[in-house]
Amino acid sequence: MAAREGMPKTGAQDATDRPGALRMERYQRERRFRRIVWPHALPPAVVVVAVVIDLVWPPFNTFPLLATVSVTAAPLYSLAWTVTSGAVALLTGWLLSFRESGEVISRPNVIGFTTLVTLTVVAAFLNRMFAREREQLRTSRQVAEAVQRAMLPTVPERVRGLAMATRYQAAQMEALIGGDLYAVHDTSHGLRMVIGDVRGKGTQSATLVNTLLGVFHAAALQTPDLPSVVQAAEIQVQDLKAREADAPYEDFVTAVFVEILPDRSAFRMANRGHPAPLLVHGGRVTTLEPKEPSLPLGLGDLAGPVVPVDRYDLPPGATLVLFTDGIIEARDRTGAFFDPVPPLTCPLPPDPGAVLDAMLTALFRHTDELDDDAAALAVTRLPDRQVEGTGAAVRP
Repeated sequence: MAAREGMPKTGAQDATDRPGALRMERYQRERRFRRIVWPHALPPAVVVVAVVIDLVWPPFNTFPLLATVSVTAAPLYSLAWTVTSGAVALLTGWLLSFRESGEVISRPNVIGFTTLVTLTVVAAFLNRMFAREREQLRTSRQVAEAVQRAMLPTVPERVRGLAMATRYQAAQMEALIGGDLYAVHDTSHGLRMVIGDVRGKGTQSATLVNTLLGVFHAAALQTPDLPSVVQAAEIQVQDLKAREADAPYEDFVTAVFVEILPDRSAFRMANRGHPAPLLVHGGRVTTLEPKEPSLPLGLGDLAGPVVPVDRYDLPPGATLVLFTDGIIEARDRTGAFFDPVPPLTCPLPPDPGAVLDAMLTALFRHTDELDDDAAALAVTRLPDRQVEGTGAAVRP
């Protein structure tokens, strides 16, 4: 059933229920499958190498090589396949020995057979240990991601003639609660949004995320201008750091605050040390670097009370893309960082979900695994004819 104008849905739903997001998840699964094919081919490759060496150079003793098969299989295969790999190595050793000596069990190779059996038993125990550790890590990652998604507020799909979409991807290598956050509130002053990234991970960052989301909710609804919203967040972070005895002085939050005017013609933006957002329109991408850099939240006492705010036009069909540094800090195998501009520099529909899917699909082509959580928020100004066609009035 199509979502009605202004109807909210959870961040977890928004990240998974679009067809584009589902295609992206399938692409990730295919990438992971291809990554594990090569390691899983190692045990049978060792058997093949042992056979080739024995046929080419009969004096060479291949039992030490075959002895590595089950141990190599232990961290890669299931218990049944680990034992099977050891049995295959044992059978291969017996066939090679029988071919050379013509005896069922050659006395010189008794030690080799004994070694193969012993190492297969050891590999079975190692396999169980690896399986338990993988399951514990997988459970920890799932819990951390579920908690992170639960902390993120609901985001409306459409409001004021604007379409919105969010995406969140937990780091594959981490099992801690991340510090990425985003929120959107429709107010009488315009549509106000924030996206941020708390330094560090774990329960302390989760506390700071909840604190920031709460103060942004209150300030966005009550304060008349964007600098006041930013100052309210700065004061709250400073207060939390002062009350937390174990909070290091270096704790801070990078964030971007956005206020789209009620008539949707333009938006104001305050960037507090966060990656510069992108404005996608007509196949072109503009990086919205702040004219005056600002320190992250929590360090504002070092720079004074002034909050620099930039203003940008928002033409019909344009999409504003905000994201955390987990996206631009993703590296490929050569160490090169991901650049989100090229995949968005092409004709894209005026749909925030399609824009985010294009960016994240390119991201997962660039890197095998994310080292940090990645969150993204996009808002598109719908063309006037599309807003009128839906019959949804644009609220003043």
